[in-house]
Amino acid sequence: MLTGFADLVVYLVEPSQTQGRIIAALLGQHGVRNVERFENAGAMFARLGVQAPSLIISALYLPDMAGTDLVQRLRADPATEHTPFILISSETRPQVLEPVRQSGVCGILPKPFTAAQLGMALRATLDYLDADAPLDIDLADLEELKVLIVDDSPSARKFIRRVLENLGISHFIEASNGKEAATILDEAMVDLVVTDYNMPEMDGKGLIDYIRQKSWQNSVPVLMVTSESDQGRLAAIEEAGVSGICDKPFEPNTVKALLTKILRAG
Repeated sequence: MLTGFADLVVYLVEPSQTQGRIIAALLGQHGVRNVERFENAGAMFARLGVQAPSLIISALYLPDMAGTDLVQRLRADPATEHTPFILISSETRPQVLEPVRQSGVCGILPKPFTAAQLGMALRATLDYLDADAPLDIDLADLEELKVLIVDDSPSARKFIRRVLENLGISHFIEASNGKEAATILDEAMVDLVVTDYNMPEMDGKGLIDYIRQKSWQNSVPVLMVTSESDQGRLAAIEEAGVSGICDKPFEPNTVKALLTKILRAG
């Protein structure tokens, strides 16, 4: 069981020896000493077959593949699909970073980043790995709480589910878009909906509109987990009746606080 940053085993995929030393030094400031650097993704994957790390940190642009491809390969393998991942990049274009956000990651750090930003991502990693962090709410049987997870990314659904399982929730229904979720809600009662915004068929805004205006479960709490940054769209979501909004990638501790507030209010 991991009790702190010092227990983390980090695989760092960084082509630059200089950048590798800088990142390792910043990790050291947080007490992380077990850091193994790889110049390319292939070498890291070869090492994965020998020893599994607690966390993989990678640059976006690597000699043999992009960091986006690296994390998607991790998520496609049952042996590594839950391995925490942090991306480091100076890239700011949403279309480039979106595949990483959708893959379920513990953080996306700018280059350069501060020790404080790294600390937040490391804390999110420990929270994600922590299987003993129940919600602080007075429910008769938390395990019976039924949660509908709606996201077109299977990796994102797995990430969200893992975080919620760590909080003590065990009953899940999944949907890949708002239209599918609406059909489920017509037939099955749920206690909470956790949804993405940008999805095909029916997006998160459309799903919230359906729930609040047409569903027989019009008072069910809805938590939106999204990478959407358009303030006008976010304002429209709030007006539609969302119970809470959380960034993607999100900190498990933030999700815990939001869920505690939402479920207590219910």
